[in-house]
Amino acid sequence: MENNTEVSDFILLELTNAPELQIPLFVIFILIYLITLLGNLGMITLILLDSRLHTPMYFFLSNLSLVDFCYSSTVTPKVMAGLLIGDKVISYNACAAQMFFFAVFATVENYLLASMAYDRYIAVCKPLHYATTMTTGVCAHLTIVSYACGILNASVNVVDTFSLSFCMSSVVHHFFCDIPAVMALSCSDKHFSELILIFISSFNVFFALFVIFISYLFIFITILKIKSGEGYQKALSTCASHLVTVSLFYGTVIIMYLQPSSHHSMDTDKIASVFYTMVIPMLNPVVYSLRNKEVKNAFKKVAEKAKYSLGVVYK
Repeated sequence: MENNTEVSDFILLELTNAPELQIPLFVIFILIYLITLLGNLGMITLILLDSRLHTPMYFFLSNLSLVDFCYSSTVTPKVMAGLLIGDKVISYNACAAQMFFFAVFATVENYLLASMAYDRYIAVCKPLHYATTMTTGVCAHLTIVSYACGILNASVNVVDTFSLSFCMSSVVHHFFCDIPAVMALSCSDKHFSELILIFISSFNVFFALFVIFISYLFIFITILKIKSGEGYQKALSTCASHLVTVSLFYGTVIIMYLQPSSHHSMDTDKIASVFYTMVIPMLNPVVYSLRNKEVKNAFKKVAEKAKYSLGVVYK
């Protein structure tokens, strides 16, 4: 990667310039981050410990929880450091690394959500063929492809962004090194770089949304044919959590990445980014556990085992 920059460090803007709001925001974000860690790592642990959750749906969900944990951890600690001690400086290389890992995990989540939609399509529309279609190999391949697409997408966009010249301002109008915010600082012609960002982001988002749309189109057609009320409710419940997650994720992604950086409102971007970098990773395990009897039963089982073990120790 050619380094044409004269900037060695970037300065990240805080979420607010009001000093009286920084500590309250720090408390809020650390609570959100702790819930995110407990929720996502807890979900992964439950899936690993309970053999009844060793199914394709929960395999994808465990990977989704891992990705949520990772991309929240890529951004949130630096934001909290800025709020608590005013550490707003990030080195050139650290900025590139943060941008890379965030782009990787966001893209992986994009394709995991598409894979989960396909899994729900097979479960609802072709239940008799589910075991032979969604095999361990198929699930592994879909997940590996998701991670490969994430790494490829991040590599292209980060190399393209940091091959630009940054010879004017070093102030990133964002609370982390997001691609549009850093690209906006370049003093070189960034039209081609913007086109690359929009093209790749559009392809990733719309390809995944196409898979999700087609999957749910067939799912809803199948559901409408179900005459049993119980079967109807069961089919809807298997898809409800995924639909909520899809709506939250893609709503903010479309706002953020499918427009040129020159058209971005940085204040709007900050609000949207707080939502998808911190709030959505916290909400996903909650969404998947509130209406899910299998997850609730697995949690009760693990809690009872832990309670029994503690009782034995103290006896």
